[in-house]
Amino acid sequence: MGILAALLIGAIAGWLAGLIVRGAGFGLLGNIVVGIIGALVAGWLLPRLGVSLGVGAIRDIINATIGAVIVLVILSLIRR
Repeated sequence: MGILAALLIGAIAGWLAGLIVRGAGFGLLGNIVVGIIGALVAGWLLPRLGVSLGVGAIRDIINATIGAVIVLVILSLIRR
C-alpha cells in the first residue's frame, strides 16, 4: 500500500474512531496518526484473535477503525 493510501485510510479510520469514541478526537492530523497507529494495532491484534473482516480497502478501513478505537480508548484512560 502506498503512503498516500495509508494516510487516506488513516484519516478515515481516525475520523470514524473519533465519532465512535466521543470526546477523544485529536483533530485532523492527530486522527491520521491515531488511524495509522490503529491500523498497526489491528494488523497485529485481529489475526491473533482469528478475526477477518471484508476485503480490500474496506477491510483496511474497518481494521484500522477498530484499532483506532482501541487506541483512543487507551489514550482517554491514560489522560484521566
